[in-house]
Amino acid sequence: MFFILILPNVCAMQQIKGTDKKYFTNCKQWYHRKICGKPTVISYECCPGYEKIPGEKGCPAALPLVNIFNTLGVVGAITTQMYSERANLKEEIEGPGSFTFFAPSNEAWAALPTEILDALVSNVNIELLNALHYHMVNRRLTSEELKHGSSFPSMYQDFHVHIHHYPNGIVTVNCARLIKPDQHATNGIVHVVDRVITAVSNNVQTLIDVDDDLETLRTAIAAAGLTALLESEGQYTIFAPTNEAFEKIPQETLNRILGDPVALKDLLNYHILKHMQCAESIVSGTPMETLQGTMLEVGCDGDQMTLNGRAIITRRDQLGTNGVIHYINELLIPDSAKTLLELAEGSSVATATKLFVDAGLSSHLTGSEPLTLLAPLDDAFKGSMTMTPDMRRLMTNHILKEQLSSKSLYHGQELETLGGLKLRVFVYRNNLCIENACIAAHDKIGRYATMFTVDKVLTPPMGTVMDVLKADDRFSLLVGAIQTAGMTELLNQQGALTFFAPTNDAFSAIPQAELNKLMRNRQELSNVLRYHLAEGMVVSGGVGSHTRPKTLQGEKLELGMVSVQNYTIYVNRKPVAEADLMATNGVVHAINTIVKPLRGDLEGSNSRSSMSAFQQSSSLKLLLRFI
Repeated sequence: MFFILILPNVCAMQQIKGTDKKYFTNCKQWYHRKICGKPTVISYECCPGYEKIPGEKGCPAALPLVNIFNTLGVVGAITTQMYSERANLKEEIEGPGSFTFFAPSNEAWAALPTEILDALVSNVNIELLNALHYHMVNRRLTSEELKHGSSFPSMYQDFHVHIHHYPNGIVTVNCARLIKPDQHATNGIVHVVDRVITAVSNNVQTLIDVDDDLETLRTAIAAAGLTALLESEGQYTIFAPTNEAFEKIPQETLNRILGDPVALKDLLNYHILKHMQCAESIVSGTPMETLQGTMLEVGCDGDQMTLNGRAIITRRDQLGTNGVIHYINELLIPDSAKTLLELAEGSSVATATKLFVDAGLSSHLTGSEPLTLLAPLDDAFKGSMTMTPDMRRLMTNHILKEQLSSKSLYHGQELETLGGLKLRVFVYRNNLCIENACIAAHDKIGRYATMFTVDKVLTPPMGTVMDVLKADDRFSLLVGAIQTAGMTELLNQQGALTFFAPTNDAFSAIPQAELNKLMRNRQELSNVLRYHLAEGMVVSGGVGSHTRPKTLQGEKLELGMVSVQNYTIYVNRKPVAEADLMATNGVVHAINTIVKPLRGDLEGSNSRSSMSAFQQSSSLKLLLRFI
């Protein structure tokens, strides 16, 4: 937390290190000690109109007010003062009246292109005087009265100056930032600004119409029917792609979008903000809503204005009567204008994208079918990625036959793949999963289809729980135990079970005599196996920090995930060797030990008046001795 000194008439200033750029700041606008990613230093100086007195705190002495001409000198706007005298404006701003003067700083005049400055000073009685009058309003306006979106007639032919007062405290006039506001004078007020402003007479559409660098954009706007919008009243920000920006896009992609009115309109609206955002108002990255409905992050990096973190803005603050244009050298293509293949190529699913293409599925990814792509993250793939018939079938089953939104999915829903399989939806408190693969990012909604990024490669169910166990040599002893206990039908019938299935290694860890004794007692064996069977489907992605499913034996298991990175889940503090062996009636998690109750569970149960049959069983007691 930062504290600003409470001293009379002292203002805190935040200055970007290594520059002369300063910002007035307060508790509401502290900018987190950084502006546009650059560190700042805090300094304190007398607020406008006050000065120090030796031996006293703060700045208690009020300076005597002088007229606007002399105030220009007091605030250091020496060049504006000089040009005011040359243009015979001195007498007017020394005399009676109540004016607001947006006075360019010395640096602002120095930054003007030489040809423009020469044109002004070569005709001081007309051009320079008109320019200075455009910086003036014939009434006193404090910064508090400069409301966001307001405009005031200037003293040059009543051409308006346009005000924006942003939530971060920054105030602009025609996109020039007020750097020393509220310098009071006897006949008005002076606000020092960081650039020379010019009269605005054209709307943003007209600015686009007359610029040859925006010829392709102009054609696209007309084709999308947006010309009337950009001619209408409003406060728009347009990130205008230059001809060069359009030329960078593959011709096939560009032709597709230009020939699709819906995609084209979405693309153009993605370049337009609903409000006016001058470059100087940006001090950090901020998400802003576009007319297309999604967000752009508008930010800055030092002197560079950025979009989505990229410094692609080549020209800033071309002001129109109904908005501002910033030129960009890259085209921004929203997801809603992309094909499935383009969505995938722009995400961290490069391995899956290559496999979809290698599997011969490109026509589905580039066409207009309403589909949903399940795209596993790159780190979900292990081992060889050679394209085989099995791999081709697997990738085909990662494409669903309809376009879906993850928000519309519900528990138990069945989704059909292009390969004809039915996949199940599981909704958990902490995750939304399709079979073993859980959604790992927000939906990417394309022109015709949607992409779900998922955390694992799908393992579609290939049979019942009993089929899964029989097909895996690790479970040969478990299969025998299930048959001995008379539970084969249970694991073949319809349902939803989670089986923490002991491998042969788990059974081998039990002394042979005790294992023989257990196998001879069908009831005891059934009790032990039912303690490994939980009600409902719990895939690894559905396991939270303390998931407690109820077993068929009646007690609860304690599930947890220790490492989200490699999906290591634990059952009663014992690690699962392999998770998510999917079955049509459940899911199997392989474990290399027999699961035993946690000691706290046993003690809690013993304190009750009657213990469960499982806890009283001799087989359990024997197992607890040897595990």
